[in-house]
Amino acid sequence: MDQGVVKTYDPVTGVGIVVRDIDRTEVYLRPGSLEGSVFRTLRQGQRIIFEPVDDDGNTFVSSVRLGQDGY
Repeated sequence: MDQGVVKTYDPVTGVGIVVRDIDRTEVYLRPGSLEGSVFRTLRQGQRIIFEPVDDDGNTFVSSVRLGQDGY
């Protein structure tokens, strides 16, 4: 599991960017990234916990949860 902060999120398309805490790299939200989570939308600056998934050379967000260190 990784932690990060939402940089951008478009609730219409479901696309956005999360900045990882560990190395400040950007991880992408794609349509369907929030499926199975308690979230229906995200806001800029919101802290989330997520599972990174590599696909076609890009890293995407999966299994989004709310939380802080030790959650």
